[in-house]
Amino acid sequence: MENLNHKELNDRKGNQLFPVFFKLEHLKVLVVGGGFVGLEKASAIYKNCQSAQVTLVAPEIKDEIRAIALEYPLLKLEQRVYHKSDLEGKDLVIAATSIRDLNKQVHEDAKNLRVLCNIADTPDLCDFYLSSVVQKGDLKIAVSTNGKSPTFAKRMRELLEEVLPDSIDKILDNLNQIREKLRGDFEYKVKKLDEITSVLKEKDKFDQNK
Repeated sequence: MENLNHKELNDRKGNQLFPVFFKLEHLKVLVVGGGFVGLEKASAIYKNCQSAQVTLVAPEIKDEIRAIALEYPLLKLEQRVYHKSDLEGKDLVIAATSIRDLNKQVHEDAKNLRVLCNIADTPDLCDFYLSSVVQKGDLKIAVSTNGKSPTFAKRMRELLEEVLPDSIDKILDNLNQIREKLRGDFEYKVKKLDEITSVLKEKDKFDQNK
């Protein structure tokens, strides 16, 4: 077999990202940047997890970010330049500045300290991406284009928001109650829940054949 580097393997096999949902209330996050991109990242974090522990560092911080910090006290703001020591004790870092050299420095520091890193608009320097997210109650769907087109991911999110019924959370609650009442081993429970939820697939086929 020919020798291929990681990028060549990814190009051949398509999207190789492994979807993971972090419990940010158990992790410590650093955001570097207090402008529009920093605002976008901070907003995304607290829209998804109101108990996230985030430190945001920047020489200048937009008023909109300060407003988020007033609403969510776990967002700690430090108006100063970034230092490598800011990464100590952190689990994730997001570099959200328009200064390319600074973003690269954050990436290098994070790599040396083994902190997972996201560099805004620089996919090659990212250990993870922030997905476009669809949420209806407890249902949460993350959409990824492997960093190729955030705009398409946004449109896909809007489409899913339209087609998913507002009653989806009630459906999930009912399924959870059924699961709690089921007796038997794991394999039996999975089989029964598959049978129950198969009606959703059949309904979709019926709608398509109308």
